[in-house]
Amino acid sequence: MTDIAPDAPSGRGTGRLEKVIALRVREYRRAAGLSIADMAVRVGVSKAMLSKIENAQTSCSLATLERIADGLAIPVTALFRGVEADREAVYAPAGGGARIVRRGTRMGHDYRLLSVVRGPRTRQEALVVTLTAESEAFPLFHHPGIELIHMLEGEMVYAHGDARYAMRPGDTLHFDGEGPHGPAELVALPVRFLCVTVLDEAPDGR
Repeated sequence: MTDIAPDAPSGRGTGRLEKVIALRVREYRRAAGLSIADMAVRVGVSKAMLSKIENAQTSCSLATLERIADGLAIPVTALFRGVEADREAVYAPAGGGARIVRRGTRMGHDYRLLSVVRGPRTRQEALVVTLTAESEAFPLFHHPGIELIHMLEGEMVYAHGDARYAMRPGDTLHFDGEGPHGPAELVALPVRFLCVTVLDEAPDGR
């Protein structure tokens, strides 16, 4: 059994791309319940070549990738999933995070930034907000994007538009940030909650 186009000899030209393709081919083959021998017959690629591909020991041709994709009923692009740049991750240990200034700071709201992660079109911020006896419940805020708050400690009444929500530990509220929102009444102090905001980013990153 031969491939449509020659592939690079074993050990030449192998790198990150070949490793990603190896992982994807093995992943889709196993998901289809096929052995290497079964898949070799199905896609028309030799068992030896398929084994080299799955072990990142060769740089296979586009024609070979097309055969594999057709045999697995997947788009060729699926075999390249994961080739793009490393994805961002931010770790904040317990008690970590930078204290930052927001509009509510002057009213006694304490903001500790856990992370900021930017995607292709969005920016996501995660903060822990703490309200104490020095905190004022008003005024309400509004901003573009979507916001989620998850109560960690204390009790408060949270406003969004004309609605009011009794928030206790374990409660979650997910809402459109354009609507006026914020703590309307602090019932049991201190109040501490996780706040995650997702904002649309302009194409130029501004």
